[in-house]
Amino acid sequence: MSEVRGYSTKVRSHGVVVVGGGIAGVSVAAELARDGPVVLVEGEDELAKHTTGRSAASYIPGHGAPPARALVAASRARFDALADEAGHPFLRPRPVLHVAHDEDEERTLREEMLPLAAVTELTPDGAVARWPALRRDLLRAAAVVEDAQDADPLGLHQHYRRALRARGGEIRTGAPVTVIARHGESWRVGLGDDHLDTDTLVLAAGAWTDRLLALAGAAPVGLRPLRRTIAIVRVPEGAPVRRDDPFVVSAGERWYAKPEGEHLLVSPSEETPAEPGDPRPDELDVARALEHVNAVTTLGLRSVATSWTGLRTFAPDRSLVIGDRPEHRGLHLFAGQGGSGIETAPAAAALAAAVIRGAAPPTDVLAALADQGTTLDALLATRLGAATGPR
Repeated sequence: MSEVRGYSTKVRSHGVVVVGGGIAGVSVAAELARDGPVVLVEGEDELAKHTTGRSAASYIPGHGAPPARALVAASRARFDALADEAGHPFLRPRPVLHVAHDEDEERTLREEMLPLAAVTELTPDGAVARWPALRRDLLRAAAVVEDAQDADPLGLHQHYRRALRARGGEIRTGAPVTVIARHGESWRVGLGDDHLDTDTLVLAAGAWTDRLLALAGAAPVGLRPLRRTIAIVRVPEGAPVRRDDPFVVSAGERWYAKPEGEHLLVSPSEETPAEPGDPRPDELDVARALEHVNAVTTLGLRSVATSWTGLRTFAPDRSLVIGDRPEHRGLHLFAGQGGSGIETAPAAAALAAAVIRGAAPPTDVLAALADQGTTLDALLATRLGAATGPR
């Protein structure tokens, strides 16, 4: 761990410093600001430029591993409370239709999805009635999550940003972190020619979190950014697509599709390892998305209106990373949201803020974890030490 030299030994704390301006950083910063001053730092000139701003987010009960499912469940009532604060909802009903087209997908649907309380089996005919674009002759099995919702990622992000400012928080954009080092009993966060001193530093920078840990002299968590491409495709005239159609997902996570205004949003659901950065869509991934959807539907999709790629970042066990690094006092993590950053944000941010402050965890989150047969310890970042080597 490096030590900052050449500065005055007198340290003025700026309160909690949160690094990362996506949904993770802004949500935990807003929660922490309930109890004291917070500075949110973002290297880009605008917030939510990367993954959060490119998310086609949904709220899906039963989605993910048990800890994530618990946070999804605990977030439902919190989404309603946030909607009351904002005066408008962040969720809109849209069922998720899971479809299986081969033996492996059918096994996944029956063994991993149908045992979940939120998932209900449909007959193939019932699935085609929900989404008439499906080819009935190719469909082996199907299921539906009736209580799933479309989410509004940018609206949710803006609400947390407003809440942070209303609670006295400060936001600094265009301020890339160049140094993280101990300065006495505090952390000094270098921002080019400027710096912030803090007793509590929270790294919530998604794909960049491991790089920030390296700056601090801390061992990496092993976070892996994975590419995910989305294309907005024009629907051929007369095609059986409706604005209120479900969000349709391959049970093998090979593709998904859902209405987007007059068009259709499609993805090949790829998970290609990538470096932290600003990825651009690969034409082959876009073509693959159209190929997968066309293979099992009557749509004949050809014309792409636009496309983009984001990074979904996962820890080795694909569970959310919340907690401190005990050997680096005052250094905390809130990362690894993967594909659940929006749908878990209300509960995850409240939990992370409590853990960072050393307060009692929210009772609704603990109850949801218990319902999923897991515990708070399963979410703490320190559990990753054995998976990532010496710390």
